[in-house]
Amino acid sequence: MDSYDATEKGMDQVEFFISTNAGEDPKPLARVASGGEISRVMLSLKMILAKSDQLPLLIFDEIDSGVSGRIAQSVGQSMKKLSQFHQVIAITHLPQIAGLADTHFAVEKTEENGRSFTHLRKLTLKERVNEVARLMSGEEITQAGLKGARELMNIN
Repeated sequence: MDSYDATEKGMDQVEFFISTNAGEDPKPLARVASGGEISRVMLSLKMILAKSDQLPLLIFDEIDSGVSGRIAQSVGQSMKKLSQFHQVIAITHLPQIAGLADTHFAVEKTEENGRSFTHLRKLTLKERVNEVARLMSGEEITQAGLKGARELMNIN
């Protein structure tokens, strides 16, 4: 009869291997993946698990870490697909991802009587466009940024 040692954490030790480039042998994810690659792997895992577990809510906290441009657009589109079957909450700083959202909230921190308070406020359509434009053009919102934000958000 076989016997196994198990602790309060179980008995399995799992390590993910990944090949990030064609023709390379898989290597431990923790050693070879960049922040962006880890973000994309996590998104892929969440997408697979969400389908099988039928989770009602998925939260992505800066899934865009180390991601830019075309990959950000792909990540955003994957998240948009997920939102058809799940409520998706995403904290992002990339306009390609934020522009695909149905709703935006502003998180604001204030200080009153020496204490910090965090407030959450749902944004109007105009405020949403301005926030996506701010992600594109910086603190000073430009006309080009507003135009780009409307395009990303598919608003005429």
